[in-house]
Amino acid sequence: MAKKSNKTTKSNSKQLSNGVQASAQQIWQAGIDALAKTQQEGGKVISRLAKEGSSLQKSTRKAAEEKASDLSDGFFSITNSIGKQASDSWGKLEQVVEQTVTRSLTSLGLSTQKELQALHKRIDDLTKSAVKKPASKKPAAKKAPAKKAAKKVSVKPAAKKKAAVKKTAKRSPAKAAK
Repeated sequence: MAKKSNKTTKSNSKQLSNGVQASAQQIWQAGIDALAKTQQEGGKVISRLAKEGSSLQKSTRKAAEEKASDLSDGFFSITNSIGKQASDSWGKLEQVVEQTVTRSLTSLGLSTQKELQALHKRIDDLTKSAVKKPASKKPAAKKAPAKKAAKKVSVKPAAKKKAAVKKTAKRSPAKAAK
């Protein structure tokens, strides 16, 4: 009986071995099929991911360009307002300097540029009016009033200068005492 049980054990082992081998072969075939399907589907998945990535990149770039444009516009408006404030401040500074110089010239008894221009205009007007009048029989009589008018015009600034000289002469000893 020992021989019979040996034969059955060998046959059972062979059947078991054949069953395991068949199962292993089926598992192997399933793995190869899964790998083939994954390779086929993987290309499609990679292609789809590449398209999605491209569209994401485009939308991100568009959003970034819009933000950069907004920032650029903001900086432009800020620089314009700063430039305007600077020019306004510069104009005010020029005005203050001009007023200070005018006051200084006036206190020294010197004529300002506006006063000199007005004086030149008056001289030009007097000269034109003297030329426009027809020549009379007495040219000497005509020259005398023109000289008097010129003297009157030039006398006023000279009087101011003398008064200014007197003021500065009075102030000098006081400044020296300090």
